Amino acid sequence: MAIARGAGTEIIRCHNFSAINDTQGQLILGVQHHIYTVLSVVVYCTTRSGSDVGRLRIIGYDSYGGTSGATIDIANINIAVNETFVWNDKFSFNGYEPVDFTHPLTTIAEQDAIADQGNTGTFPTGSQYLSLYTGSSGTYYDAIVTFIDQNNE
Repeated sequence: MAIARGAGTEIIRCHNFSAINDTQGQLILGVQHHIYTVLSVVVYCTTRSGSDVGRLRIIGYDSYGGTSGATIDIANINIAVNETFVWNDKFSFNGYEPVDFTHPLTTIAEQDAIADQGNTGTFPTGSQYLSLYTGSSGTYYDAIVTFIDQNNE
């Protein structure tokens, strides 16, 4: 039986990734009118090159700078081979960027624009996403992300 994904649904999802390196691993790809609540991200280091670190980040709209496709780092992951990093502080992000506004965020209308997710770009323009990046082709992480996907279309 397929999982219902229509308007008004809320489902829990889990994605598994092996050997993420310097090619940015997109953990959650945002969809317009969805809100994602990240429950946990578990990262395991399988190979490490020198002092490389990983970065957990959102690529999306910067409400302070008024910039589309901004890189917003959430965590700097500095673990050795065979070590595990667990992010279990919950946070949410919109699946899509708002219609651009004059920065910084200063009005209720601008706040509503963020919630409306009205950007009209096509993927990946407009889509916001959670990613993991190691910074080197010699460092590899396995990762599991668990999240709630709320569809508000």
